[in-house]
Amino acid sequence: MRLYGLTGGIGAGKSEAARLLAARGVPVLDADRIGHEVLLPGGPAFAPVVAAFGPGILGPGGAVDRDRLARVVFADPDALRRLNALTHPEIFREIARRAADFAADGAEVCVVEAALLGEDGRTPPMLSGLILVSAPVDLRVRRLAAARGMAEDEARRRIAAQSDPESKRAFAVRVLDNGGDLEHLQHQTDRLAEELLAGPLPAK
Repeated sequence: MRLYGLTGGIGAGKSEAARLLAARGVPVLDADRIGHEVLLPGGPAFAPVVAAFGPGILGPGGAVDRDRLARVVFADPDALRRLNALTHPEIFREIARRAADFAADGAEVCVVEAALLGEDGRTPPMLSGLILVSAPVDLRVRRLAAARGMAEDEARRRIAAQSDPESKRAFAVRVLDNGGDLEHLQHQTDRLAEELLAGPLPAK
């Protein structure tokens, strides 16, 4: 099983690229969705995260309120690192399990959509390569405002809280330019899907 990471900053268009790849038959795992699941009550990260950040991150029903948690961690880089240290091992365990299920069904490749990959300046050992989705910051801010109703200052704060995704360009095996329209992105993902399904991606 060849496992590739699909990454990029918030608002760059990772999810759209993942959707287009899936439509072309590439198995895709959404690390953010898995991250939601491990934080559900009874999930492996729920109790450690509540213990670390307190009951103020819980909603009325007793589940983690993602917006409340985001306001805490995006305002404090140390808090974000603590959250990642608690959740990432559980997320990667679940990714490995689901990728194994794809392999058992005959798939030879899988793409994992995740924002926080390659943060230490290298491709994570579990991955065959990293695919970067890139877009200008001002465009990302406009997309966040349009798609999520996010205020400009909040969008810029969240972007600034993440490491610079462009630093990953040097070791990414492919870069998808999402500074244009959907058709421009689709042309790129169509070609990428063909490559992924054909075999290992050669170095760029």
